[in-house]
Amino acid sequence: MQSVQTLCSALVDYAGLFPPAKLDMGPTVANYAAYVRAEHAWMLARLICPVARLDEFEAAAATTLPTGNDAEPWRISALTAPAGADALDADLERILIFNEVHDDPANGAAVIDAIELRAASAKDIDDALDRIPEGVTPFFELDHTQDLRGPIAALAGADAGAKVRTGGVTPDLIPSAEHVARFIATCAHAQVSFKATAGLHHPVRAEHALTYEPNAVRAVMHGFLNVFLGAALLRARAIDEDTLRTLLEETDPHAFTFDDEGAAWRGHALDLDQIAHARDTFAMSFGSCSFTEPVEDLQTLNLL
Repeated sequence: MQSVQTLCSALVDYAGLFPPAKLDMGPTVANYAAYVRAEHAWMLARLICPVARLDEFEAAAATTLPTGNDAEPWRISALTAPAGADALDADLERILIFNEVHDDPANGAAVIDAIELRAASAKDIDDALDRIPEGVTPFFELDHTQDLRGPIAALAGADAGAKVRTGGVTPDLIPSAEHVARFIATCAHAQVSFKATAGLHHPVRAEHALTYEPNAVRAVMHGFLNVFLGAALLRARAIDEDTLRTLLEETDPHAFTFDDEGAAWRGHALDLDQIAHARDTFAMSFGSCSFTEPVEDLQTLNLL
């Protein structure tokens, strides 16, 4: 239905290299190549790859990247050294070289148009923004347990966003709904876009295994519908931060409703234009080591 497509379009950045999947480069490239041709490719956004592994990526993707004048380039988000680190300059130079080479589709069409990097302070963010080349959008990963107002304010007005870690392979890495709500609300107040990473394999908050190992530890994980519909509602001022926290804690899939006119959570509704505006300007994407799990779970909920 249209509201699901609007909310979930280009929502998932494929991070197969990272835990818990932690695939080798070859299978990661093969999976992404399959996903861009799959029925639900419209949900797929970028491939996430560390700058330190770009040589490995180019070798693995040499015969897989699209070629020809009409080739649609693979979009890549590269993980770099932290903001404020001396190594950041070398990483940015490597990205420029990569983009120059792959601007020629004969070499395989690909572009690094986003980077992700940790930032400890507003000063480090300001320094990094002065160094990052045009055409590359940075997302700065911030410590959600700290006061976010200064770092996020440093991003206001820049072609840049914030990044929040929403889970991990151990329960202690899963932030509280209060912390996630505070992050999203702080971004909304400053009109700064954001992306999320880790722990959002499933649409609605629920208990799941944290890895694919037998007898894996289980914990309550955030849901990507909770996070992204909640962010869209907050962006449209249909809910406040306290209500967002309650929404993030929602575990009943039936509390979320979708149709061809819009979407709602417990009576708090948005039309398609409001959802599209939030996705285009505010709630950008989330990184996931699985692309199939989000798709299959939406199918289980009869939303696809």
